[in-house]
Amino acid sequence: MQVYPDIISLIGNTPIVKVNRLDTGPCELYIKLEGQNPGGSIKDRIALKMIEAAEKSGQLKPGDTIVEATAGNTGLGLAMIAAVKGYRMMIVLPDKMSQEKISHLKAYGAEIVMTRSDVSRGHPEYYQDLAESLIAKMDNAFYVNQFANEVNPQTHEEWTGPEIWQQMGKELDTIVVGAGTAGTITGVSRYFAKVAPHVEFILADPEGSILTDLINDKKVVQKSASWMVEGIGEDFVPVTSDFSHVSRAYPVNDKQSFHAARELLSKEGIFVGSSTGTLIHAALQYCREQTDKKRVLIVSGDSGNKYLSKMFNDTWMQEKDLL
Repeated sequence: MQVYPDIISLIGNTPIVKVNRLDTGPCELYIKLEGQNPGGSIKDRIALKMIEAAEKSGQLKPGDTIVEATAGNTGLGLAMIAAVKGYRMMIVLPDKMSQEKISHLKAYGAEIVMTRSDVSRGHPEYYQDLAESLIAKMDNAFYVNQFANEVNPQTHEEWTGPEIWQQMGKELDTIVVGAGTAGTITGVSRYFAKVAPHVEFILADPEGSILTDLINDKKVVQKSASWMVEGIGEDFVPVTSDFSHVSRAYPVNDKQSFHAARELLSKEGIFVGSSTGTLIHAALQYCREQTDKKRVLIVSGDSGNKYLSKMFNDTWMQEKDLL
């Protein structure tokens, strides 16, 4: 057993587990449990690397405030690291995010600015626009800006991708990922394009997101849509995104996502968040379409403990006509 010097040292090296009791067609299905990072999500990886890069470049100095617009998980990773390193943390958060995420952020000592989730990019109360307006008025502050920060996909290309390849014994056919900032799918797919170009990448995307049309039809269709799944799907194309290695996108609605996550828990005992439900549904659909045996991996973003008041709450599900 290893003794670690601090909580940050626990980021990465997350386990991969095989799915055994769901109908995966001729395929073997595996899940990489990024929810087992200390901050509870895959975003711990980019939070650490973006802060370290800002410190190295001089953009972030002792006593500064870190500011970020987030759906919650990147904020949690940043808040954890800010607590360890002694920075003040300000999070701009859309109001559709779960109460568990909000409470967790507050527990870290982060200052939270809640804003609307029913407005699109360009509106002053859109969470990214609001963060940019706040940072413009602040001194001694660093805006992380994960959607345009090149360290985001670079982290997954240099860290997450190689970790997956080694853990799977260099035997893998398909990877199913979601996209919010698109850092994970961009970085991991770039890595595999170099070391194992045969590995196919599938995007699991909430219905209403513009990314499905971008990948399947090579066009951007602006929509006025919203979804309850947290952390993935977009109404714009992130600056750092690269979908050139993604072969297909599967649109998945909220009901399908939530039921897939609940079924995974009841049949496999694996506790995942709402975005992973989207990935599970898409991965099962993909697997059942195959005629040859394939080894398929899902990159699960976070755990289900952030969604006990929503996706795993029967009353909430009934109120939303999802049960």
